[in-house]
Amino acid sequence: MAIKDIKLSEIPEEVTEDGLKIYGPASYETQVAILSHYLHTLDGKHDIASGEKRYEILEAIRDFIEYKHQQDKKNPRWKDVDDEVITKAADSPLECDLFADFFNVPFPAPKNPKFTFIDLFAGIGGFRIAMQELGGKCVYSSEFDAQAQRTYMANYGEMPFGDITKEVTKQYIPKDFDVLCGGFPCQAFSLAGRRLGFKDETRGTLFFEIEEILRRHQPKAFFLENVKGLMIHDKGRTLRTILDHLDQVGYDVVPPQIVNAMDFGVPQHRERVYIIGFRKDLHININNFHYPDPTSPEGHRVPFKKIMENKEVSVKYYLSDVYLETLRRHRARHEAAGHGFGYEIIDKNGVANAIVVGGMGRERNLVIDDRLTDFRPVTNIHGEVNREGVRKMTPREWARLQGFPDTFKIVVADASAYKQFGNSVAIPAIKATAEKELRMMNLI
Repeated sequence: MAIKDIKLSEIPEEVTEDGLKIYGPASYETQVAILSHYLHTLDGKHDIASGEKRYEILEAIRDFIEYKHQQDKKNPRWKDVDDEVITKAADSPLECDLFADFFNVPFPAPKNPKFTFIDLFAGIGGFRIAMQELGGKCVYSSEFDAQAQRTYMANYGEMPFGDITKEVTKQYIPKDFDVLCGGFPCQAFSLAGRRLGFKDETRGTLFFEIEEILRRHQPKAFFLENVKGLMIHDKGRTLRTILDHLDQVGYDVVPPQIVNAMDFGVPQHRERVYIIGFRKDLHININNFHYPDPTSPEGHRVPFKKIMENKEVSVKYYLSDVYLETLRRHRARHEAAGHGFGYEIIDKNGVANAIVVGGMGRERNLVIDDRLTDFRPVTNIHGEVNREGVRKMTPREWARLQGFPDTFKIVVADASAYKQFGNSVAIPAIKATAEKELRMMNLI
């Protein structure tokens, strides 16, 4: 085949008549989501498109190859390329070595998967890494945040679909898959709790989207994650309502449990509630399900120093003396009022506080690092760089606190990276729990 090495990332963002066009006025991100999912599900079993939709995807790939052909006719790759060759390449892009950039990524899907799953509210793919390490193949992903989509794309070669509340997004979910995974946002619950008391109403919350997908697709199981406060929100009524709705759509639900990430090999005190359920017709006795025993029990915790940067980090992570003094006064005011709230310098031989987005998220996890040799600021600060060695953790340290391997690509600015890792699931805890769930169904 004369055509090869064309990258899907070369698709122009400004879709023109000479470029890519699928399904009318779809956004660039949606176009790439459709194509990347299509390429990743070309096994024929979990294709996101069939019939007319598949035809339109093939036509879009064909149009794009023609677009590249017209732009670069002098390149030897186009020698002896005619309409028949272009059509064949569009029909079998992987066999023709096209779009390899979508597979040359740090975390590709296993070649011979044992099960399939979908990744909802995917963030940067913490669930995906855990499930892939257990032998699973992701056949659909959805994430609303554009910066998280960018990180997801760089690491898995797949652009997540966007707003899962829209029917146009849900229509690409494959009919059949084994497990639904999702760390669904919790903000809607406090809103529902104030306005509706949640009662028997789930519409208006993002949990409803999970419920609706379970109702339509009936996967074998689900694995949901949320903040531990869900257990007591609205005096427990919110959680009871969620469990009732999961029961109504056909699932036996294991009693939810709070799992702490520091019990599973990462130095972070991070408690989250896990909700696991099995489709009723599988007749799985949920009383036989046991959450995993800690791999790092008390007395054997992994200390922060094990994941600390092993080289001198940039001066930009060190606090100014003015800001450090501000934090000290802020903490003193709260201590005087009996609140006990403020910055915290963690013991490198201990574990970090939960990394969170906003508020005092970074300031609750300061460290002492006296390896700085150049104190000249590289950003605009008030005062001078402190001489006590007090700094914020780096985004890579936050990644390690969540169990992300160092091969994970950080392709966004620090502010976005902190947000993405702070919102992620802790991979080792997810993996240990998912393994128990999958073994109950004999999927691994």
